[in-house]
Amino acid sequence: MKFVQNTTLLFLVFFLFIQCKKESQQEAEIQSPANEIHYAKGLEIYKHNGFTIVKITSPWPNAKEQFTYILQEKNGIIPDSLKQFTAISVPIKSIVVTSTTHIPALELLGVENTLVGFPNTDYISSVKTRKLIATGKVREVGTNETLNTEVLIDMNPDVIVSFGLNNSNPTLDNLKKSGLKVMLNGDWTEQSPLGKAEWIKFFGALYGLDSKANTLFSAIEKEYKNTLALAQKATRKPTVLSGAMFQEQWYVPQGESWASLFLKDAKANYLWADSKGTGSLSLPFETILEKAQEAEYWISPGDFSSLQQMSESNPHYKQFDAFQNKKVYSYAINKGAKGGIVYFEWSPTRPDWVLKDLIKIFHPELLPNHKLFFFQKLE
Repeated sequence: MKFVQNTTLLFLVFFLFIQCKKESQQEAEIQSPANEIHYAKGLEIYKHNGFTIVKITSPWPNAKEQFTYILQEKNGIIPDSLKQFTAISVPIKSIVVTSTTHIPALELLGVENTLVGFPNTDYISSVKTRKLIATGKVREVGTNETLNTEVLIDMNPDVIVSFGLNNSNPTLDNLKKSGLKVMLNGDWTEQSPLGKAEWIKFFGALYGLDSKANTLFSAIEKEYKNTLALAQKATRKPTVLSGAMFQEQWYVPQGESWASLFLKDAKANYLWADSKGTGSLSLPFETILEKAQEAEYWISPGDFSSLQQMSESNPHYKQFDAFQNKKVYSYAINKGAKGGIVYFEWSPTRPDWVLKDLIKIFHPELLPNHKLFFFQKLE
């Protein structure tokens, strides 16, 4: 009897050893590939045989939650340890996106025809996608805060790509409960120019177009770096003011923000470059005037489209040298057919275009043949 007990015990130990070894091998296989992402801080992509792991590590600013999605290829086998996560069959054939920043990725990948829904389509500026809207191929699905659940259930897209401002989003929860596949996209939380642009790989993974997405991003990366190298030839750094008044306060980009980093890369002396933070700094008008009255350039003064419009909004704007010398440049002039601002839609994906515009403004001798795309001088 004792021999039988010992044999049973040995068998049990051996079984547990084999099982643990099997699980550890499976875990090692899951963790073995390198992260495909190099600049984006809130996105990780791991390619495996038959499936891809996509991790959204920064869905909103200061988020403690992370989200993991499994993109399953045809006949791909998902390990048991990953079955707790949302699985999406790829390549997808239909999609609903909720931010205009998602549109360029679809168009560059050549899959804009798979877009079937968008909240408030008037915001979309792209000519290609506006044609799809005009022919009824892209439907209205409400607003980001209150997506139309009934319409989306009826459409039944392969995936809905949305974003969250915090961990409370009842609309998205209801869509998930209805059986729809929902993915959060955190491209808007990125602060580095190339970090934002790299999110094209997120969409490449959904369509099985990883190679194309990598090629597109590599071209953008190369162009940005080449332009950055060109900026090093600048012989001076002009002083720059940014932002405008809103409800008695002036909002300027903080020194570690996406907008501020562009000014730094363009070899400009942005007057609040030393401020900490990635959002906006709220300051009284008097503080701005004291520090920036003699600034040579004024970039991104809100959504104004003319100097007259600015002065009518606030006569004090006339006190700045940049205003008086007509060196005010706005992103708000270049708009789509329904008023959507092209800069908001395309600048995250094409930071190289933004940088070229700024260098053309601050150091025109370095890019004599470049025509401004996003920014235009206010008249």
